[in-house]
Amino acid sequence: MLGHKLITIVSFLFLVTGFAIYHVYSTVESTVEQMHEPLKFPESTFRSTPILIEEKPPLSFLLLGVDERENDRGRADTMIVVTVNPTDNTTKIISIPRDTYTTLIGLNKEDKINHSYAFGGVEMVKATVENLMQIPIDYTVSINMEGFIGLVDAVEGVDVENNLAFEVDDFMYQLGPIHLQGEQALAFVRMRYDDPNGDFGRQERQKIVLNAIFNKLKSFNSVWKYKELLAVAGDNVHTNLTFDEMKKIFKDYKEAFSHLESLSLQEGHGQISDGVWYYVLDSHELEKIQLQLQTHLELKD
Repeated sequence: MLGHKLITIVSFLFLVTGFAIYHVYSTVESTVEQMHEPLKFPESTFRSTPILIEEKPPLSFLLLGVDERENDRGRADTMIVVTVNPTDNTTKIISIPRDTYTTLIGLNKEDKINHSYAFGGVEMVKATVENLMQIPIDYTVSINMEGFIGLVDAVEGVDVENNLAFEVDDFMYQLGPIHLQGEQALAFVRMRYDDPNGDFGRQERQKIVLNAIFNKLKSFNSVWKYKELLAVAGDNVHTNLTFDEMKKIFKDYKEAFSHLESLSLQEGHGQISDGVWYYVLDSHELEKIQLQLQTHLELKD
């Protein structure tokens, strides 16, 4: 989900890009050092002991798309949880609706989950998502709007099949196959008000663009553009992953990343409180998703 909205599953693609070309050692290592930002509170209360990546445990990632502006921390308008299990070689992905009404950990107040970034940065988002999903978050990755635009432009645009004709931000999107450059792609994935399916329709367009970018990144020609891709990542992506961790994950989890299952939270309802619209999750659906993720992380039998 995204609002000057970012498709932050794209931050995951930056990681995949970095993994795929990490053998260009010096350039990648320098870029990852630029991207690296250790968390102030790295330990999760949802893990009894720290993870040992050398033992190939199941891992979890929080991907954030943020709308940062000058003198304003902004909002985390895209929040995606990824769990990966190297034993059964599967990955699960779920987007958290940006307007989800939940407890902001650290403030102990109820509010929209995307406000957690404005109040407490990545640390508060991480703690809030952990509490909501009842799982530990091992790694965080955030990307800002310019990073998304830069990535699409770096791969020379993407070709997608559009199933809804609409106009937004002076761009017109016809039904059928269309080619998108960076700013066009951003407007394409962030539109929701003219979509009959709202945020859920936007999620579908995000998946379409995701697949298109992923296919470009896998192509031989895109690999040759690694310096441009890494420049975009270095300027716009922040993560608590180290270079050594990226190398280890690429080696041991590469196959699992190729088998993705998309989960969703769609059975909730809208609610207006004090003139503000919130999305209230369905408790039974949330419990089902929590159990799936806990089991995938081998926290539950």
